Amino acid sequence: MVGKAGGGARRVRVVLLGIVLALVGGGSWIVWELRAVAAHLADGDPARGTYLQDPERADRTAAAVLDGLVVEVEAPRDDTPAPTGSEATPEPAGPATPVRWRQGGAWRPSSPLEARNTAPEPAIGALFSPGGDWDADHHCSAAVVHSPDGDLLVTAAHCVYRGGFRTNLAFVPGYRDGTAPYGVWVPTRIDVDPRWTESADPDHDVAFVQVRRPGHPGERLEDVTDAPAIRFRPRLPAPARVVGYPNDAEQPVDCYTTARADGPAQVRLDCAGVPDGTSGGPILTDGSTLIGVVGGRDGGGDAMTSYSSWFDDGTRALYARATGSP
Repeated sequence: MVGKAGGGARRVRVVLLGIVLALVGGGSWIVWELRAVAAHLADGDPARGTYLQDPERADRTAAAVLDGLVVEVEAPRDDTPAPTGSEATPEPAGPATPVRWRQGGAWRPSSPLEARNTAPEPAIGALFSPGGDWDADHHCSAAVVHSPDGDLLVTAAHCVYRGGFRTNLAFVPGYRDGTAPYGVWVPTRIDVDPRWTESADPDHDVAFVQVRRPGHPGERLEDVTDAPAIRFRPRLPAPARVVGYPNDAEQPVDCYTTARADGPAQVRLDCAGVPDGTSGGPILTDGSTLIGVVGGRDGGGDAMTSYSSWFDDGTRALYARATGSP
């Protein structure tokens, strides 16, 4: 099985190679690279599953993304096409007029059941990690999710925590071809389930990330992009759309399929061509209701199948902690 987080399998191979090379005396360069990766990890509070990002470090990450990886451009304001196969119709969009997708007509599965390129959407974007590790380009996906403060992302836990919390994360909503039409956003806080930090339990491969936009104090992400509502304990099977950014592509792919229960804690979506990099991408039903993110079993699945941890009461509690809800 190949995980959907960009570079995951490659990283394991490089680490093993680095150990071998170091043992024979020829691996100084890879040892340096391993140290560079470690420099971008922090312990945070693993017992609670929380990390508070240092603002200066976050600002440096945003600057690094804007220094050659991404260029900020004006957001589209009209005639933004709906994703291929979608029954949703976009309204005009812009920095002060977020896209709001509304459902209309009957849902239908992709035919063939295979992911294909789709138009970028403001509330879905790519996760970058610049600064010296193997994931300098975008390596995962994430989505804005509705929250009281309008500043929350959801993604897979393995995209933000692997032996430590990533300290060099940046989110680019609506990313396409090296552009950031809705800005570059960085974490202020990351929340994962302690069962993930303890043992990488695939049944809890979910993370919520509070974000801000450097240089734009007071701006709220959700006011710029809009956001889907989140649903816990979704009734399955259900029609579903999975969306994400392949790590070797400059626009997202999507697939319309069916979300099915696969055991008591996993959701399965059969569709070919949802590759590495799509981890953390949203799984949507009813037009724009979030019921999962690519992750869970086998790091998110393989070339034919995607998974999500079930959004159960544990996910509800994690969301409440991330938003400060009672």
